[in-house]
Amino acid sequence: MRRRVLYDATSRAAAAAAELLRHAFDVAPLSASTALSAAAPAVVLVGTDLADGRWGDAPLRILALVDADATGPWPEHWYGLLPAGVGGPILARAVENAFDDLDRAAAMTRLDRELSELNAIGIRLSAERNPRELLETILTKAREITQSDAGSLYLVEEDADGTRWLRFALTQNDSVKIPYRASRLPLTSASVAGHVALTGDTLNLEDAYAPPPGAPFRINRSFDDKARYRTKSMLVVPMRTPQGETIGALQLINCKPEFGHRFASVEEIERTVRPYGPRHEQLAGSLASQAAVAIHNSQLFESIRRLFEGFVQASVTAIESRDPTTSGHSFRVANLTVGLASVVDRCATGAYGTTRFSAEEMMELRYAALLHDFGKVGVREQVLVKAKKLFPGELDRIRQRVELIKRGLALRYADKKIEHLLDNGRRRYAEQSAAFDAELSAYLAELDDSLALIVVANEPTVLPGDFAAELDRLALRAFEDHLGNRQTVVTPEETAILSISRGSLTEAEFKEIQSHVKHTYRFLAEIPWTKEFRRIPEIAGSHHEKLDGTGYPRGMRGEGIPLQSRMMTIADIYDALTAGDRPYKKGISRDEALDILSHERRAGRVDGALLDLFIEAKIYEQATSPTVTPPGTDKRRPMR
Repeated sequence: MRRRVLYDATSRAAAAAAELLRHAFDVAPLSASTALSAAAPAVVLVGTDLADGRWGDAPLRILALVDADATGPWPEHWYGLLPAGVGGPILARAVENAFDDLDRAAAMTRLDRELSELNAIGIRLSAERNPRELLETILTKAREITQSDAGSLYLVEEDADGTRWLRFALTQNDSVKIPYRASRLPLTSASVAGHVALTGDTLNLEDAYAPPPGAPFRINRSFDDKARYRTKSMLVVPMRTPQGETIGALQLINCKPEFGHRFASVEEIERTVRPYGPRHEQLAGSLASQAAVAIHNSQLFESIRRLFEGFVQASVTAIESRDPTTSGHSFRVANLTVGLASVVDRCATGAYGTTRFSAEEMMELRYAALLHDFGKVGVREQVLVKAKKLFPGELDRIRQRVELIKRGLALRYADKKIEHLLDNGRRRYAEQSAAFDAELSAYLAELDDSLALIVVANEPTVLPGDFAAELDRLALRAFEDHLGNRQTVVTPEETAILSISRGSLTEAEFKEIQSHVKHTYRFLAEIPWTKEFRRIPEIAGSHHEKLDGTGYPRGMRGEGIPLQSRMMTIADIYDALTAGDRPYKKGISRDEALDILSHERRAGRVDGALLDLFIEAKIYEQATSPTVTPPGTDKRRPMR
């Protein structure tokens, strides 16, 4: 297209100059309806009478033709001053220089815009954490800056055995709908994308149907045939990391005059699609480099996330293996807590109508819930799984003690019989022997009754009031053996343990179980969490706090307890109540557990608004553990 020269028809000097330029430029008079745009810049010839004209930001250069004694003011965008009557060659050279200046200004403007766009794209890519959104952004922005009608994105993948593939990750097309389905291709030079990924070279094809002679690749035209499309110009650039690793290929198709245009037919594509130029190669190459870094970082982030997820799950499994009866508790609590948080996040009214959680906060909460019992590693296993008041070895020791007392009594009465024979002979022996046997039987029966009482008292149930007195009597009742030694069935220490009124734990053991929360906070605080997860120790370490300050370990109150911890408290209590039978308690039904939680709400210990959401949204259905309906539950043992 020839360059435009506009002139002020009211100026004789401008009109005369325009006549001298008609052979080399498109010359036209300037009028109020003349359109000026960046796509069609112009040089304007004016006379001195228009020297103070205002042209705004129009893409033009003004040459003012003035008399020798003329003075300003001059137009805002003037480029040069020439005397009236200047010769044709000088005038033409001045106009050419003005156009060159316009071209340089347009190039600088375009470069500034493109650099700004690339910078903005780079910032957006570096901030995007969602892998799918990242790929969509890369392809969309690549198409925008190269004015491409369509495009595809391929990623290099490697199997465990080292085999490398090319994954068809994404495709876009403005003019036709594409039934996209992710697939894998062999990483070979048979395809354009595969060739670029293998060689690291950029391919710029003016006509994709006519590849260069000797090219190892061919275009698969089946899609075009089915979609009634025409893949014409094609630009394929490698996505390479700064370390030189090619992680994929960016394929751009059909460069068009305007990005927003949609082709209506194959014929229109044939007629209007343009080849990709060097500038497109540079832009696409720059964006592909940014994309490679962003994708590599995203893959590294995802790899680290999977690694950490695996570590967390392995840690939880290892912790729960110390108490197999609680297996799955941490995972169920995590599901329940995140489920409740999702409902809170969607809630538009009520106490938490304005509360929202980001994706990072939801992940932080999930990890905190998974690790809420991490501190159990600091609790003795025999206390952690303690099913009865006495440890198994302690009850066995009492049984052995009873057997020794029985043998001592038997020997004692055998000695009495012998002594009677030696002192009295056989006179009245049978009668006295029977009396001795009766006394021994009474003692043995008393010992059996005592042992039976101990076995009953050893259960982690609520004891009747008279049991404590009976146990105290046992601690004082001594039996004498054949050597004159006196021994009780239970020691004062054992009596104190058996006298626990509720549950199976002593006061010291109860505190030891409670200490797992302190251990959780201390252990998790040792981990160098990233900024997104820095509150995990606080959230996990506060799940046994209660709103009224009766919780532990710090006795926190109300709003001082993190919201996430308050949600976890409800989930933890519910699962601890409804989980399958454990040695120290029976699982209970869903309705019974919700009644207990409602009692806790009325007592001011748990968050009522959160509990309402937990019940209304049936969050409890997200617990995968089956429930049973036995008669009762243990209130003395802390929820674990």
